[in-house]
Amino acid sequence: MGFAAWTRIDWVGLLQDTGIIASLLFAGLNFRADSRDRKIQNMLALTSAHRDIWSALYAHPNFGKIFRDEATGRTPLFASDSELFIHFLILHLGASYRAHKLGMYFEEDGLRHDIREFFSLPATKAVWHKSRDYQDRDFVKFVESTLAG
Repeated sequence: MGFAAWTRIDWVGLLQDTGIIASLLFAGLNFRADSRDRKIQNMLALTSAHRDIWSALYAHPNFGKIFRDEATGRTPLFASDSELFIHFLILHLGASYRAHKLGMYFEEDGLRHDIREFFSLPATKAVWHKSRDYQDRDFVKFVESTLAG
C-alpha cells in the first residue's frame, strides 16, 4: 500500500498528526519570541535600577565618600551632576544598542547618528573615556567604529 492509498484510508490521522506538529512548531516559535522579549525587559529594568542607584549618590552627597580615597584625596568617579547625566545617557544608548541586538526593531542608522552627535561634545568625550572600560565590549566597539566613520 502506497502513501496515496494510506492517506485515503487514514486522512483523519494524517490531519491530526499535521495539526500536532504545526502546534508544536508554533509553540516553539512563540517561546523563542517570549524569551527574547524577556531579555529586553530584564536589560531595561537593570539599566533603570542602575540609574536609580547612582541617582542616590546625588540625593545624599555623603554617599560620595565611598568613592574617595582619603589617603590620596582622589575624587569620586562622577564629580558632577553633569557627568552623572552624561553617564546615564551612555547607559541609555548602551541599553538601546543591546535591545536592538536582541531583536527590538529600530533603525540602527538612527542610533549611529545619535552616537556621532552625542559624542562630538567635549564633556561627553571625557566621560566616555572614563566609563568605556565599564561598558559592554560589543557596545564599545560599536561606538568606536561609529565615531571612526
